[in-house]
Amino acid sequence: MKRAAARRAVAEVQDGMVVGLGSGSTAAFALESLAERVAGGLRIAGIPTSEATATQARRLGIPLTDFDRHRRIDLTIDGADQVERGSLHLIKGRGGALLREKIVAAASARLIIAVDESKLVDRLGSRMPLPVEIVPFGWQTTIGRLAALGCAPQLRMAEQRPFTSDGGNLIADCALPAIDDPAALEARLSAVIGVVETGLFIGLASTIMVGRPTGVEIIER
Repeated sequence: MKRAAARRAVAEVQDGMVVGLGSGSTAAFALESLAERVAGGLRIAGIPTSEATATQARRLGIPLTDFDRHRRIDLTIDGADQVERGSLHLIKGRGGALLREKIVAAASARLIIAVDESKLVDRLGSRMPLPVEIVPFGWQTTIGRLAALGCAPQLRMAEQRPFTSDGGNLIADCALPAIDDPAALEARLSAVIGVVETGLFIGLASTIMVGRPTGVEIIER
């Protein structure tokens, strides 16, 4: 279902576009589909949201560019950990690329999110933690500030060491109940000293491609 959603999203790419290339398993499916179109003559330039995505794109023959040459992205295709029905607000960052993903999303004229139906929720939170990217220096104090807000943060670990993002930052995974007001929570968390970015993507997604057993459902903002 994720592969079908990703392929349908790639169908929206047009010749000559600057394309944001997301991170994660669904985005990897999108890269494979995009590479097929590039091999068939599609001319695009991609801006990757992670080093892993950049590596895969180069391996597949997808031309890459950067913000030095292109300040605006025509279309970005990415996945999400949760999509809130109605608002289309997102939680992203399970893969740890949330900062670069949000920079690319904010620079995009259109953000398409490809997911399977399990990612649709009535309210963000509760079933999964909210990733919050924090600076390494004084991370203990930042964790303490997040805890004081009731976020129950846990420093993300990888192979018995703190997980480090491509930007050199750490990730605090915050256990939260259902989030009634994502925009207000985003504002509170962003005001915490030491927080770089949060995994709340508010008002950024324009289209959701939902893979279902019966086909791909398209939800527009």
